[in-house]
Amino acid sequence: MPPSAPPPARHTPEFFTRNQARPSPRGRSARSRRHTMSVLFVTGTGTEIGKTVTTAAIAAAALARGRSVAVLKPAQTGVTAHETGDAAEVERLAGPVTTLELARFPDPLAPATAALRAGLPPVLPQDIAEAAAKLAASHDLVLVEGAGGLLVRFDADGHTLADAAQLAKAPVLVVAQAGLGTLNATALTALALRSYGLDSPGVVIGSWPAAPDLAARCNLADLPDAAGAPLLGLIPEHSGALAPDAFRAAAPGWLAPALGGSEAFQIPS
Repeated sequence: MPPSAPPPARHTPEFFTRNQARPSPRGRSARSRRHTMSVLFVTGTGTEIGKTVTTAAIAAAALARGRSVAVLKPAQTGVTAHETGDAAEVERLAGPVTTLELARFPDPLAPATAALRAGLPPVLPQDIAEAAAKLAASHDLVLVEGAGGLLVRFDADGHTLADAAQLAKAPVLVVAQAGLGTLNATALTALALRSYGLDSPGVVIGSWPAAPDLAARCNLADLPDAAGAPLLGLIPEHSGALAPDAFRAAAPGWLAPALGGSEAFQIPS
């Protein structure tokens, strides 16, 4: 698809705004209604930029609102069978979420290469979409955390997280860096999302510095233009080192209401 398609509309995802108190249609429970459109993919403009902590913050905010949450990690790379993966880290920080890994590969590489080196089958887009749909049947929110950036290869045919999001018909949240260079990386990710026809609710800065430099401060205004979507969160640096209780108490304040966060959320001026 040509990359000249217009930017996705800036709107609040349905799963964060649904009025759960309205009467249920006959023969259909309130709980079954909440499962519609309940999947959110989380990708990044690169690796080691705060996707896991951002996923944990969204999960914590949803749990605080009484929602059930599942976290799906399609391909966990760079950890052995007995080490803690990203999904388990989300559970440690956020609280009681259902976690699921589809595959684990020990080398810290792109999933396609890591699977090949391990002599294991790769994770396919349909595997991810089917797993997300099954989790969505019993949870209010399913968070699918990718590996690295949006177009990292999952198999030898070049399938990516974008292909899985297409099959799942799910929006994709972008986690970006704060400082110099992030506008280009974010714009390229947004361009790729549009080329796949994927919607994005917005962008989150995955590690907001305590003492932001000039580039980071200017990026607060420039990132929404680069992303073609609003800035929906600022996760303070080192948040993953907080005690779980402190993390859960603070997480809603790091996120805009569109991600289940606090109405008091503000972007610094």
